[in-house]
Amino acid sequence: MSITINVWINEERYAKLQKAGLADMAEEVLAGLKVLKVPVSEEQKDKILQVFPTAKYDSATTKSIELLPREVKDKIFDLVVEKEKLDVMGDFLANY
Repeated sequence: MSITINVWINEERYAKLQKAGLADMAEEVLAGLKVLKVPVSEEQKDKILQVFPTAKYDSATTKSIELLPREVKDKIFDLVVEKEKLDVMGDFLANY
């Protein structure tokens, strides 16, 4: 079972991904909308839900963590670009 945080990609973010050579990491999900699916371990999921009380885990359909504050998703996106990989949640959670 894979858990993800879905970070939606707008034109500005896509341009940053292209500049970093990471545009192929974005998956097209519907009608041109793209998303980065950042993997999260079971332990990381538990910590995220503890640190961010607004967050919810959708176990029924998407198997993703939803309702994270925008600034959190912005930080996750920035880490993906900086580290040039999707597996950044260990680095992200080191600050919490």
